[in-house]
Amino acid sequence: MVAAFPSYFTVIMLLSRLMAFIGIPKNDDVLSSNLEDLDIGSKLSRGPSAIASSSQDFGLIVKSVPQAVLFPSSPQDIASLLKSNYNSSAPFTVAARGNSHSVRGQAMAKNGVVVDMTWLNKNPNKIGIRISNDGKYADVGGQQLWIDVLNVTLRSGLSPVSWTDYLYLTVGGTLSNAGISGQTFRYGPQISNVYEMDVITGKGDFVTCSPNNNSDLFFAVLGGLGQFGIITRARIPLETAPKRVKWIRMFYSDFTAFSRDQELLISKNERADKNALNYVEGSLLLNQGSLENFRSTFFPPQDQPKIIALITKYGIVYSLEIVKYYYDDQTNATVDKDLQQQLQGLTYLPGFLFEKGVSYVEFLNRVRSEELKLRSKGLWDVPHPWLNLFIPKSRMTDFNHGVFKGIVLQRKITIGPLLVYPMNRNKWDDRMSASIPDEEIFYTVGFLLASGFDNWQAFDDQNKAVLRFCEKAGIEVKQYLPHYTTKEDWITHFGSKWNAFQQRKQQFDPKFLLSPGQSIFNSNS
Repeated sequence: MVAAFPSYFTVIMLLSRLMAFIGIPKNDDVLSSNLEDLDIGSKLSRGPSAIASSSQDFGLIVKSVPQAVLFPSSPQDIASLLKSNYNSSAPFTVAARGNSHSVRGQAMAKNGVVVDMTWLNKNPNKIGIRISNDGKYADVGGQQLWIDVLNVTLRSGLSPVSWTDYLYLTVGGTLSNAGISGQTFRYGPQISNVYEMDVITGKGDFVTCSPNNNSDLFFAVLGGLGQFGIITRARIPLETAPKRVKWIRMFYSDFTAFSRDQELLISKNERADKNALNYVEGSLLLNQGSLENFRSTFFPPQDQPKIIALITKYGIVYSLEIVKYYYDDQTNATVDKDLQQQLQGLTYLPGFLFEKGVSYVEFLNRVRSEELKLRSKGLWDVPHPWLNLFIPKSRMTDFNHGVFKGIVLQRKITIGPLLVYPMNRNKWDDRMSASIPDEEIFYTVGFLLASGFDNWQAFDDQNKAVLRFCEKAGIEVKQYLPHYTTKEDWITHFGSKWNAFQQRKQQFDPKFLLSPGQSIFNSNS
């Protein structure tokens, strides 16, 4: 005989299952430590699903298990956590987690607390995306995805000007690094396109900052790798949104010609210059017998055999990608003429220029369609042993010979995009924490590789070989989205900015509680 459960027990069980289904942390998951006594104790969870989801990131290489996860309903919840923690006799480390697109555990907090920033979107009174009455800026929650910023601002015919190639990243996440793509040469990185921020420091202080108000914190946080505070709001400048874009790709067999043409195009970089290009990016196509990669869908199927033949002949083909925006039918009539002027004097391979016209949204969100395709094949949620570098222009020829034509071709590890394109140093603000080479033009090189779960170490070995080559050749590279394991490496990375970086840490997070996954002031191992 089976005993009947009381009806109230049945209701409790159903509610528990419902709460688990929609992701609300249950009371029996709340930490039983001193955190339970905090005002936000009920929003802290150590449930298995919460812990598991905060223990790995997009890289799927590092696993770092926190004690608990905070599901904040407002920025005040985050401030309360940080304030109470700072005043505690036994404080713990804290990491803000947006869309978790880091690849080496940078948004994790081993034995600490991870703040799930996306939970802020569940609050009806959240800091969403609010456009000013004059349309000159948008106030945006730090937890917002850039794709949502784009969609909301477009409804008013407006748009930010500086983007990353992938839009499913949080505003706070990219501003903590830099936020770069092919628009950077003209508009600067995303950190150069911020008017104001709300930041909660490691002390739990809620601070509004700008270049003229609490400027030390403002410049520290931009490119500061989460070391000084958690961004809860950013004021982003807006401009009139384009309607469509003309998109061109050209091929080169010679790196010198490829880099010379890129540098020529980015020399025309005034923001107000209507004739300047809006996007310049380069990439490598490598001899792997197929165009099955992130950017293959650009090329017409009928042209792919001759492209494969070209790659087979040279081993490496350099692809230059440019974009010109246009706003209405009138500018549509002149965009081709403008582009022909831009193309004059370029030395790409004859017969290897490809173009298409697409909507502004389709261009900016181009990686999403490739992501969905890879997800459908089970090729997205795999390890991503990425390496991103900033390299002085003066050493790019050496890098091409030693790395692209040496290490990369020899090892034949080429699954994923390999980007290479220049930027102008004068579009960056040296007062910010982000560290870049000293030369007026420098390149970013991105090995955006995807591996299997059983062979990612081989990809990582290639990354280490690239770094060893640079060190031996005396090429002073800077890592973007950096991953260093020693303090000495971090001192070298920041160079002349290191002393200011340390001082700012003492000012805004003196107990070294924020973003331990970066391993700058504390180890996350």
